[in-house]
Amino acid sequence: MNRKWFQLWNIGRLRGKLLDVLSLGKTMLLLAGGSLVFFMLLGAGGLAGTKLNSSPVPSMKGLAASLSSGFFMELLGMEVPHLPKGEEPSAFSTPKVTSFVFRMLTSVDPGNPKSLLSREVPGLAADDPFLLREGSGGTGGAPADYHPGTDELAGAEDQPDPGAAEPDPGAAVNPDTDKPEDDPEVQPQPTAEPDKGNSAEQGGTSGAGRDNGAAGDTSIKRVLVYHSHPREAYNPLLGAESDNPSSASPSKNVLLVGSYITDRLEQRGIGTVHAKDDYATEVPDYNWNFSYKYSRITIKAALAANQEMTELIDIHRDSQRHGKTTAVINGKSYAQVYFILGHANKDWKKNEAFANSIHQLLEKNYPGLSRGIWGKSSGNGNNGEYNQSLSPNSVLIEVGGIDNSAEELKRTADVLADAIADVYWDSHDAEKAAAPEKSTESEN
Repeated sequence: MNRKWFQLWNIGRLRGKLLDVLSLGKTMLLLAGGSLVFFMLLGAGGLAGTKLNSSPVPSMKGLAASLSSGFFMELLGMEVPHLPKGEEPSAFSTPKVTSFVFRMLTSVDPGNPKSLLSREVPGLAADDPFLLREGSGGTGGAPADYHPGTDELAGAEDQPDPGAAEPDPGAAVNPDTDKPEDDPEVQPQPTAEPDKGNSAEQGGTSGAGRDNGAAGDTSIKRVLVYHSHPREAYNPLLGAESDNPSSASPSKNVLLVGSYITDRLEQRGIGTVHAKDDYATEVPDYNWNFSYKYSRITIKAALAANQEMTELIDIHRDSQRHGKTTAVINGKSYAQVYFILGHANKDWKKNEAFANSIHQLLEKNYPGLSRGIWGKSSGNGNNGEYNQSLSPNSVLIEVGGIDNSAEELKRTADVLADAIADVYWDSHDAEKAAAPEKSTESEN
C-alpha cells in the first residue's frame, strides 16, 4: 500500500514539473511572439518614417547627441570587466538618468537653465549644425558661426564713409591686391553718384535702372539679396589679419558679395533687390542677438513693395580659415559655399528642395564648390528659423571664409548667381525662352 502510494506521489510530482515546464514554455512563447511583433512594428515604423522624411537626418540624432560618451563606456564595461573606469560619476546615477529622461521628454536641459528660453531668445543657445546633404567640397566639416566683437555689439564700429565711391560689383579684380580694380584704395576714382536705392523698400540694386541687354524685365523685382549679419568681413579686403574680421564698409564685407550676385542676376534678366542695411548704425539700441528680427523687417518691407518677389537669399560668410573654405577648380581658386536651413520652420522641406536645386547645379558644374546643405534644429540659436518661413524659396548661403580674396569671392558669386538664375528660369517655363543665356564671364 505504501509502495503504491509512493508511486502515485512520484507521478503527481512529475506531472507538476511537467505542467511547470509547459507553463514556462507557454510564457516564453508568448514573450518571443510579443517581441517579434514589437520589432516588426518598430521596423515598419522606421520604414514609414524613412519614406515620409526625405531628409537624411536620423530621427534619433537628438537623442543620441544627449548621451555622454561615458554612457557607452559603461555599457561596454558591463561586458568587459577589466575595461578602465573613468573618474566621472556613473552615467546610470539617479541625477543623470532623471536629467536625460526629462530632457528627452521636454527638450529642456535641467542643468542648463537658458535652454528654457533658447527657442524664444535668438542667439541664446549654441548652434549645432547637422549635415542634410553632403557636398563634394565638404572636407571642412560644419560651418563656423560668426561672433561679433564688443564694438559691433555696441553698434559703434567704424562707419562707412558717405563720400567714398562704392565699387562696381561687375568690375575686374586686381590680382595683385585682391581688390576690385576700381576700389578707391587701388586707384583714384571720381565720386560716385548717390545710391538712390539702398533700401529694400526702394528696390535698389547694383544694376537697377541700367540697360544691361537682358531679355527679362528687371524692373519687376523677383529676388531679394540681403544680409542678416552685414558686417561679416574678409581679411584680404581689410588688408589686416584677424580671427573675427568685421567692417561697416560695403567694399570689405559680405555686401560686396551681395552686390556681385545682384549684378549677375540682373545680367541674367532677373530683377533683384539688394538690401544694404547696416543694422548696427540704423537700429536704435542695436543688439546683435536680434539680427534676424531686424532682417525680417527688411524682408517684409521688400515683399510688400514687390509683389512678384519669391526668392530670398541671405548672404553670410563662414568663420573658418582659407584652407577649409577654398576649392581649386580647373586651375582657379574659388570661395566655397554652405547652404543653411532652419528646422524650426515647419515647411523646411520646401526650402530644402529649393536649396538642393542650387546645390545640385553647383555639384554638376563646379564639383568641390559646395560644402553641402546643413540644418540647424529648432532648439538652437536664432530659433532655428532664419526667416525662411516667409518663402519656400528662401535660403541662407555662406560664401567663403575670413581669408578669401575678392577674386575668389567674385568667381564664386558669379557661379552661384548663375545657379540661382537657372533654378529661377527652370521654374518659370513661360518666361524661360526670353531669358539670356548664361555667359562664360565667371570662367575667366
